[in-house]
Amino acid sequence: MIYFTSDTHFADRRVLQIDRRPFPDMAAHDVALIRNWNEIVGQEDDIWHLGDFMHFRGGDCDQLLSMLNGRKHLIIGNNDPETTTQATGWASVQHYCEMTLDDHLLILCHYPFRTWNKIGRKSLNLHGHSHGRLKPLPRQYDVGVDAQGLRPVSLETLLSVKPRQ
Repeated sequence: MIYFTSDTHFADRRVLQIDRRPFPDMAAHDVALIRNWNEIVGQEDDIWHLGDFMHFRGGDCDQLLSMLNGRKHLIIGNNDPETTTQATGWASVQHYCEMTLDDHLLILCHYPFRTWNKIGRKSLNLHGHSHGRLKPLPRQYDVGVDAQGLRPVSLETLLSVKPRQ
């Protein structure tokens, strides 16, 4: 199975205030996000994290990655320092990716696009960055934890929910 997520911001205290995540402190936040991830993602699954994984002062990225299930792929976000992008626990690291899944061309980037490759042929844009605050275009999905109940999400789940227009 393949899953998508974004904007976990592990160890980043700013998300408690800015995004009003329902946790008293970062320890509770991080434990809950790790638990939610591991309840959905199995060891043999692939998970694409579309940026803003962890705060650079948050500790050891490889240690955190080892606590999370699945083969982890990073699409680099604006808050991903070298300590995150150069961690050895990633199966791949890039700024942008196009992949076909279940006969859908997926355009993966941290940032939401106004237009994207093969938009006229019904390709889908999966992104993060906007923390659930951006009205999506048709066939555009915010996979960030703020938009997805603080959990990774499958393409099947994304497509089963009628997008806001």
